[in-house]
Amino acid sequence: MRVLLAQPRGCCAGVEMAIDTLSRAIELYPPPIYCFHQIAHSRELIARFEQAGVIFVNDLQFVPEGATTVFSAHGVAPSVEEEALRRRLRIIDATCPLVTKVHHEARMFASLGFTIVLIGHEGHDETVGVMGEAPGNMVLVQTLADIERLHIKDPRRVAYLTQTTLGEDDARNLIAALQARFPYIAGPPKEDICYATQNRQEAMRALSPRADMALVIGSANSSNSQRLAEVARQFGIPAYLIDGPESANLSWFEGVSTLLLTAGASVPEYLFARTVDWLRHTFNAVVEEYPGKQELVRFQLPTAVRS
Repeated sequence: MRVLLAQPRGCCAGVEMAIDTLSRAIELYPPPIYCFHQIAHSRELIARFEQAGVIFVNDLQFVPEGATTVFSAHGVAPSVEEEALRRRLRIIDATCPLVTKVHHEARMFASLGFTIVLIGHEGHDETVGVMGEAPGNMVLVQTLADIERLHIKDPRRVAYLTQTTLGEDDARNLIAALQARFPYIAGPPKEDICYATQNRQEAMRALSPRADMALVIGSANSSNSQRLAEVARQFGIPAYLIDGPESANLSWFEGVSTLLLTAGASVPEYLFARTVDWLRHTFNAVVEEYPGKQELVRFQLPTAVRS
């Protein structure tokens, strides 16, 4: 079997910063360390941090007053920040700066009296956080049908924002539908879909026509990993999401001579390497690394762990 390794793949700068932040917090502060939401959407990563004593919560009521608490890469609503202050928590904010940008845009449009249409996935940690910036001024859409059903009080004062990990094609189609429905709609000065999401999807588009099947290492709750699998399926090949080699089904590989392998933006390189080793051992695979865009972006760690 030939295995084509997509590039770029795996952890983006925002996830790397968040992982490093939580790792430093474990070293610098007395246990236990709490984390509001999963630091990044990777079951393997979460299991490793839990073994190191991190306690992940989805509600601050489960965090003792004054405890050290890290906010995940996905960002939080202002109401969560306010509750953290009331409970006198030591907060270390590991929100990805590209997500913070969307929060700023939401506040800006809300302050101008705009109705904000957020294109995103209902219930995703990032979407919940952004909508919390202007709950009275914001509406979520996921499909073209959602856009058709929209009733905007003042069609001349409407703006759109997007979740950072959307599929490019889906986002483009939904934005075009909004622009057709609301000719005066405003948008962010620069698109919200992050560079890493775009680069990984472009690599999948380039390599999917050469493959019989695609494997995406990434957890089911990872939006960007789900989008990578969707890109491959657009080229008529089966694509499966796995947490690691142990969750792969051997029946998938029957008749597959060329496999495309990538990893979502929450997946550390060691997990990718472990999957490559498994493919070599199980299928005597010949591995081919394909060049892609170099990612040189790095985000600074929060002050609380920058020592």
